[in-house]
Amino acid sequence: MARVSQEHLDARRRQILEGAARCFARNGFHGTSMQDVLKEAGLSAGAVYRYFPGKEDIIAAITEETFATIRGAFEEAARVSPPPTPDVLLSRMLARVLGEQLYGLERRTFAALAVQLWSETLRDARLAAQLDEGYATMRGVWAELVGAYRSAGILSGDVVADHVARTMIATAQGFIVQEALFGDVRPDVPENGLRGLMSMGPQKAS
Repeated sequence: MARVSQEHLDARRRQILEGAARCFARNGFHGTSMQDVLKEAGLSAGAVYRYFPGKEDIIAAITEETFATIRGAFEEAARVSPPPTPDVLLSRMLARVLGEQLYGLERRTFAALAVQLWSETLRDARLAAQLDEGYATMRGVWAELVGAYRSAGILSGDVVADHVARTMIATAQGFIVQEALFGDVRPDVPENGLRGLMSMGPQKAS
């Protein structure tokens, strides 16, 4: 019997994940059955269960890959030297995340899937652990950026690095939620908005 190539195995696993992601984005995790996944992927039960014992394992795989995509976008944007200011960095990060078309999903559909995954971490300890790991990594990346901003003389030394990190992560998450709910989140929106806030100075006395 001929051995199945790794390329074939990877392609079949991708086929399952893409089919499941379309189902989850359309009907939610709890509104999607394994039968729905089988039909969407166009595969038999035996073919799917060879890769994933159950729906929760598919969700975990999608969660890991989605969070890795978001985390990777932060890390890639932050690797530029000298580091761009937060308005530019956030714009680049969102452009990559929303333009990735992971699982072949349109940007708004992918954003909706990400929001569902975040919500699911509130009830699933395994998914919560994946989120915690990624969140800690992104906070570390941003804490390092704060040091670079200080060295460049563009950030006050008394600002707590982790506070900056958490604020930027929350801003990115907020725009992903906006894309899921309303659409039309273009990279220039957060860039211009942040640049405007960053330009504010002390109020002049009348």
